[in-house]
Amino acid sequence: MKQIAIAKPGSFDSLRVVDVPEPKLQAGEVRVAVRAAGVNFADVVVRLGLYASAKKYVGWPITPGFEVSGEVAELGAGVEDLKLGDRVFGLTRFGGYTSQICLPRGQLFRVPTAFSHAQAATFPTVHLTAYYALRQVLRTRAGDQVLVHSGAGGVGLAALQMARADGLLPIAVVGSSSKRRIALEYGASEVIDKSQQALWPEIERLAPGGLHYVLESNGAETLKQSYAHLRPTGRLVVYGFTGMLSRGSGRPNWLKLAWDYLRTPRFHPLQLVDANKGVVGFNLSYLFEEQWLLAEAMSRMLAEVETGALRALPVSEFPLADAAEAHRALQSGTTVGKLALIP
Repeated sequence: MKQIAIAKPGSFDSLRVVDVPEPKLQAGEVRVAVRAAGVNFADVVVRLGLYASAKKYVGWPITPGFEVSGEVAELGAGVEDLKLGDRVFGLTRFGGYTSQICLPRGQLFRVPTAFSHAQAATFPTVHLTAYYALRQVLRTRAGDQVLVHSGAGGVGLAALQMARADGLLPIAVVGSSSKRRIALEYGASEVIDKSQQALWPEIERLAPGGLHYVLESNGAETLKQSYAHLRPTGRLVVYGFTGMLSRGSGRPNWLKLAWDYLRTPRFHPLQLVDANKGVVGFNLSYLFEEQWLLAEAMSRMLAEVETGALRALPVSEFPLADAAEAHRALQSGTTVGKLALIP
């Protein structure tokens, strides 16, 4: 079987196709013939050797990838509610850039009828990120304003749909005029185009009393001002630091990383109490032990897919062997929606 392996941290060319033995199927698992694997910014961080949980759970060499879609190829002992050939998609803690994979039954779900494999493979990670931020961390109310950075990216578009479904007023931030339309199409009540508008004056105009919530993935670039523009009782939810990596570069810029680390704001508990604001961070790779949350979230979101409240994101497809080109595209900052690798 084929998979992408990274022998050690590196640039785009460190993503190599290798031949490996088929994984051994264990009781309670399902062997999936992978038809598509989602590509996420976390995979870039894994490639660069900067993802702490990748070192903790796997080490080197490592195969990136948190989500896949395909057909059931074999059933492990105890799995009786699926049959060979069923279309399934799900989550994996790394290892998704591959032609086949064995996953626990609880991490797999049936592909919605209207979804292609590429659409299914790129659904769970970004939607679970948005779900955890909006529905688990926050206690939202209809009419609240939420700022969504990188509003045309995978998590951004998932969050815009979910926020709109929950009655919120999502404000999307995009980096170019070409991305405005897609943000509006997926539920943004307002869109701020940073290439044409000054971000924070626009926020002050749209939310003069301050924002109820901010979904933050940039890091030092916007963290301080995101917090400053919260209203009392506001909440800042942090799930990424994409701005710390140099756009378009395959290797870390250690000087930039150090500078961004030093200028990342520190939130003191006394200051949080005095301001009556909250800051929460999370990493999905540490939530695999919370199977109840995974089942609850996916069940609710798949029901919303059936009603039309949530829909598939736009997907750009790359052959598995072109994983390096997919990473290059993702780091360019020009992509919209999600990217998928096709074995």
